[in-house]
Amino acid sequence: MLSKEQQDQYRRDGYLVIRGFKDAAAIAALRQRALQIVDDFDPAEGSAIFTTRNQAAASDDWFLGSDNTVRCFFEEAAFAADGTLNQAKALSINKIGHAMHDLDPVFGAFARDPRLAAIARDIGLLDAKVWQSQYIFKQPGIGGEVRWHQDATFFDTTPVSVTTFWFALEEATVANGCLWVQPGGHTGPMRERFVRDGDALSMEQLDDMPWPDNSVAVPLEAQAGDLVIFHGLLPHYSAPNTSPVSRHAFTLHATDGTSSYSKRNWIQRDAALPVRGFE
Repeated sequence: MLSKEQQDQYRRDGYLVIRGFKDAAAIAALRQRALQIVDDFDPAEGSAIFTTRNQAAASDDWFLGSDNTVRCFFEEAAFAADGTLNQAKALSINKIGHAMHDLDPVFGAFARDPRLAAIARDIGLLDAKVWQSQYIFKQPGIGGEVRWHQDATFFDTTPVSVTTFWFALEEATVANGCLWVQPGGHTGPMRERFVRDGDALSMEQLDDMPWPDNSVAVPLEAQAGDLVIFHGLLPHYSAPNTSPVSRHAFTLHATDGTSSYSKRNWIQRDAALPVRGFE
């Protein structure tokens, strides 16, 4: 699926952009289904916000229970001081997570793509296992910052194997909060580890290496349908979306089944919902 040049680029930079990977029909189906999930969602069931600032402390039962279900999370700036929404519900949701790829037929059809299985093999995932899916809205005006982090923090394996498959569902630009990455940064250490012990979550500091700044970071602007693949140790970030247009995206996180998946990772699976690959 990937040329030798693409494979070499991925190994060197820690990421790869494939233009036009998903067609307009696939994108439209996913967007329509996401909006239906939001429309059906009753905020009375759970009004949790999603934030990457002190994530362990901000997490609650609604978040913990989303590991193997489908739940909506609000933007930090969605609510007024009196607890009411500042804008329509459809413009207030930060993301949907985290098992749509296994529980929802539309998301499953998008994720179960033999081409993704081939790409996974080309970049070294001998037995890809998809643990998590997220539909990210990056709402206009209030889309929250996602601080610098590494996805291996949340999917600890020995050796490190988690790989992110990030699909642009709308145009992603510097103005509306596109991804920023540090080319080659995946060769550095894992800085943090997000662990779960029962119902308790914590962030363990592993290395004090500073996060990148704009002198080394580059923006990954994308068009709808583009796929960005990046290594679990690659530092990445997205700025707040203060623009008048949204930046919808969909992500899948996969590890290599030949690696050892930590029992302290916050997402676990059992025979009731076994972890599966891209096929």
